[in-house]
Amino acid sequence: MTATRHVMISGGAGFIGSHLCDHFLGLGYAVTAIDNFCTGREANLAQALKHPDFQLIRADVSEPLPNDVLRLADRYGLEGVLHFACPASPVDFESLALEILKVDSIGTIQLVDLAQKYGSRFIVASTSEVYGDPLVHPQVEEYWGNVNPIGPRACYDETKRFSEAYVSTFARVHPGFKGGIVRIFNTYGPRMRLDDGRVVPELCRQALLGKPLTVHGTGEQTRSFCYVSDLVAGIGKYYASNLKQPVNLGNPHEITVAEFARTILKIIGSASSAFSSQPLQYGPDRPDDPKKRRPDITKARQLLQWEPKIDLDAGLKETIASFRQDPALRQNN
Repeated sequence: MTATRHVMISGGAGFIGSHLCDHFLGLGYAVTAIDNFCTGREANLAQALKHPDFQLIRADVSEPLPNDVLRLADRYGLEGVLHFACPASPVDFESLALEILKVDSIGTIQLVDLAQKYGSRFIVASTSEVYGDPLVHPQVEEYWGNVNPIGPRACYDETKRFSEAYVSTFARVHPGFKGGIVRIFNTYGPRMRLDDGRVVPELCRQALLGKPLTVHGTGEQTRSFCYVSDLVAGIGKYYASNLKQPVNLGNPHEITVAEFARTILKIIGSASSAFSSQPLQYGPDRPDDPKKRRPDITKARQLLQWEPKIDLDAGLKETIASFRQDPALRQNN
């Protein structure tokens, strides 16, 4: 390798993780991606795999780390560890609940130990889900949340809360530990899985197939969607800082799910008028689904000089274009 700085990204073949690999390679880093391909895809790393300073290791970070990881760190050092391995969709909460619990508990502990050994910067990917169905709106970092600890989303919500507790406690016990927390709000963009059940791929897939769009509940619940390139820029700024406290990263533009669905139809309908009158199909609420979701990004603006730049229409056009090329689109018809 010719690079002098080295970072490791768990979940590197996932949606956000693969974009982070590209980001750090673009900055001249050597990058090791670790992924067990539980939900990640090698296709997400098509560009990274061409890079001479990139290595992909198939491994589960909730299991003992393979020797390849340690050899690379011993050879090149390990400036940073970014822990982004975790299935993160409603479909995963049902089918991969125990894997989710392990990766953000045992996996977090193991990667924190690795970072401590090498004096690395450590970033854990947390989530807006730590706020649960919030009673404070918009959500500020000081809000403790309203989470059902035994509900169907608890495997994700509570294990993320544990990962925050572990990283922050470890930093108090070991003051030299350079650990930090980013709380990620709804993110979308190319490389999302079409079948992962989250609102963006689900509605886009249905629209592209000419099917009614399924809106759970009344459709008046709100979300705030951040395009992936904006999110990655924010993570990069947080990584480069000395911050340890949690910081919200997301787009403060709030929109109802029903309005979001109509926006998708408008964009896809511009290419085919057949979709312009396509109805929305309302279904039952998802259990413990938050009714409101909007980040307060005051800290990100003040401490990182970061805020999102990509508007929803522009981001959705890029996302939909990528979904059109996804082989899974026709397979899921």
